[in-house]
Amino acid sequence: MLDWTDRFCRYFLRLISGRAVLYTEMVTTSALLHGDREYLLRFDPLEHPVALQLGGSDPGELAQSARFGEQWGYDEINLNLGCPSDRVQSGRFGACLMAEPKLVAECIQAMIDSVEVPVTVKQRIGIDHLDSYQQLCDFIGILSSAGCATFIIHARKAWLSGLSPKENREIPPLDYATVYRLKREFAHLEIIINGGITTPTACAKHLTQVDGVMIGREAYHNPWMLVETEARLYGGAQLTSNREQVIQRLVPFVRRELARGVPLNRITRHILGLYHGQPGARLWRRYLSEHSGKNGATAELLLAAAEQLIK
Repeated sequence: MLDWTDRFCRYFLRLISGRAVLYTEMVTTSALLHGDREYLLRFDPLEHPVALQLGGSDPGELAQSARFGEQWGYDEINLNLGCPSDRVQSGRFGACLMAEPKLVAECIQAMIDSVEVPVTVKQRIGIDHLDSYQQLCDFIGILSSAGCATFIIHARKAWLSGLSPKENREIPPLDYATVYRLKREFAHLEIIINGGITTPTACAKHLTQVDGVMIGREAYHNPWMLVETEARLYGGAQLTSNREQVIQRLVPFVRRELARGVPLNRITRHILGLYHGQPGARLWRRYLSEHSGKNGATAELLLAAAEQLIK
C-alpha cells in the first residue's frame, strides 16, 4: 500500500471505521534515520489504533526506528516481510527476507527489546521455491521464539523474479487453507489473514478460522465496506450512518491541512471511492478530480461535490 495509506488516507478511513487497526505505508529504516522524521511519522490522534510498518534488515536500525515509532505514539510496530518489488529487494527488505529467518529473528528480537508496544510481522506463505509448508512453519517457529506473537499472513507466495508487484497480487492463487492450518498448529499465536478479501461475508467466514482479517486495496477503493463489515461482525450502532456525515466531519480536517500548505488533491485522491457502487459515484470522482487541483480550491469543494449527487 506504498503511497496509499498516508496520514490523509488514514484519517479519512478512521472517520468510517472506529474499530479497524490502521497501518502506515511501509517506511524504511534509512528514511527514518536520515530523512524528515516528522514528515514520515506525523499522524493525527484520531487515527488510533495505528501501526507503523517498517522496512529494513539491520537489527540496530530497526530497533532505533521502532523506538522512534513508539516515541511518536504508534500502538504497534510492524515489520514488512511481504513486499516483492525489485526496489524493495535491492534494499534487502520485504519478502526476500523470508529466505533469511535467523536474520529476521535477530531483527525481531532487537525491536522487541527496544519498545513496549507489540512488534508484529506481515509476511507471505512462501517465496520462490522456499514454499513448502514445513519451511513456513519453521520460519514462524523461529520468529515466535524470538518473541513475535502476531503474524499477518498474505495467503499467497511471492515470486521474487519474473513477476511484477501487481502480478504478485494475482499469481499464484490464494491459499487460505494454509493460513487456517497454521492457526490450528500455532494456536498460541495471533494469526491474521490477508489477500483478496473483499466482502463482509468473507471477513466473517475467515474469522471462524483465524484471529483477524487485514483488508488492503478493497478498503481503499470501496471504503464503505468497512462500515458494512463492522455492522456484520459487531452489530449495533456504527461510527457513521451515511457518507454525507463522513464528508462533513472531514471538512474541518481538510481546512486545517490546507492552512498548513497541503494541496487539496493530496487529500481528495484518497476519498474518490467513498460512493463506490452508488448512484452518482462517477460524478463524485469526476467532480473531485477536475476541481481539486485548481488554484484556490477549498475544503468546501467536498460539500459541493456531494451536492452534485443530490441534484
